[in-house]
Amino acid sequence: MNYSFEYIDIILLAMIAGFIFLRLRGILGKKTGHEEDIPTSFAQDLNFKKSTVKKEVYEFDEDAKKEFLKGAKIAYETIITSFAKGKINEIKSILNKDVYNSFSEAINERSTKQIKNETTFIGINSAEIKGHNQNNDLLEVSVNFISEIITCIKDKENKIISGDPQKIKRVNDTWKFARNIRSQKPNWKLIETEV
Repeated sequence: MNYSFEYIDIILLAMIAGFIFLRLRGILGKKTGHEEDIPTSFAQDLNFKKSTVKKEVYEFDEDAKKEFLKGAKIAYETIITSFAKGKINEIKSILNKDVYNSFSEAINERSTKQIKNETTFIGINSAEIKGHNQNNDLLEVSVNFISEIITCIKDKENKIISGDPQKIKRVNDTWKFARNIRSQKPNWKLIETEV
């Protein structure tokens, strides 16, 4: 028997796998261990600048917007990946009570039905502030994220229910973040999501 075609197939598949790996690494980059933590990069210092008016009014200038978006992008990716893995407690500090409860219910439902969520976060194409305002002591900022994700849902027998593990999906999300300037820990929290 001639096995040369089998060896050629194996070599070709290995070359294709290597090419895909290098492309993904080029797109995603690699973790160096020096990435910013959410608590430090999305904390109270990324805020509106206080103006000198009787009532505490905060200005949201271009520098403040850039700093805010930097932290918001990190928060967005962390929330997406932690939710997909079912690790809700890792992101509890940056979710308000309603969002946390909603995410918890979804994760518990997945667990009860023995459904697996396989998600690979490719990256954020753009993040743009849609609006910002101050309601008394509450500062609110809405951000539109356009990202790329590979996702699929599998049942307990590992059969795909929805999604495609081979296809990159473009996702458009609008999330609203808020922080209370009177709070002991005035960090930004996710208060609302809409797709």
